[in-house]
Amino acid sequence: MDNRAIGVFDSGLGGLTAVRRLREALPGEDVVYLGDTGRVPYGGRSRETIMQYAREDFAFLMGFDIKAIVVACGTVSTVALPEMAEDYSLPVVGVVEPAAKKAAELTKNGRIGLIATRASVSSGSYEREIARIAPDKQVFSQACPLFVPLVENGRVSPGDVVIETVAREYLAPLREKDIDTLILGCTHYPIIRDVIADIMGPGVALIDTGGEAAAELAAILRARDALSAGTREGTCRCFVTDSVEGFNESAGRFLGGGVINETQRVSLN
Repeated sequence: MDNRAIGVFDSGLGGLTAVRRLREALPGEDVVYLGDTGRVPYGGRSRETIMQYAREDFAFLMGFDIKAIVVACGTVSTVALPEMAEDYSLPVVGVVEPAAKKAAELTKNGRIGLIATRASVSSGSYEREIARIAPDKQVFSQACPLFVPLVENGRVSPGDVVIETVAREYLAPLREKDIDTLILGCTHYPIIRDVIADIMGPGVALIDTGGEAAAELAAILRARDALSAGTREGTCRCFVTDSVEGFNESAGRFLGGGVINETQRVSLN
């Protein structure tokens, strides 16, 4: 047994969708969450800047007595994680491998779509991982740079003309590719899952990358006998690099009503 907390980080609020799934799977675990809300989004940054931000995020979480890290940021998972994960002895789970594995399992026609930030799409990480585990599958990628700022600003509901117009434009090329599985390659995207599902139709399975990462970490901790020994509900402590008030006002829709025990503003540099 291991009563230490699990660390989770993202560029903003989106990683809370992974925290939600993690707490559903492991309700007794404490979570320390870092949202780099002062520098969101990461997806349009250079590789050098993303690497710098990722190192600062890792360093902050390693200042706590944590037993594992979930990299809930799709951009960091695709651009920085392959290089950085080897620097840490504790389990580090990103969103790419678990989601790629799930997509390969679910697709029936072998045609998989990916929506993500520009940096994630440019990295080719999902294509390489799917080619490794299922070389007969095809991946069609689409960058969606406006999704994160729209989600962060609450433009998320079906019927909202802004998010629906943007989503239809982004998703049109993937509809033409006859995909039957779509990876939501950023943890912000499950917040607009209903919008995406309406556009793509019932024949397309949607993969929640944060949820798959949470399931992967839960399996790792169980295999290592590293789950918390307590029977109480786990706590969630959040740290942000911008307004605490703005974060707390928006966090509920990402957590699905889950409780945040504490929120503090911090500086990473």
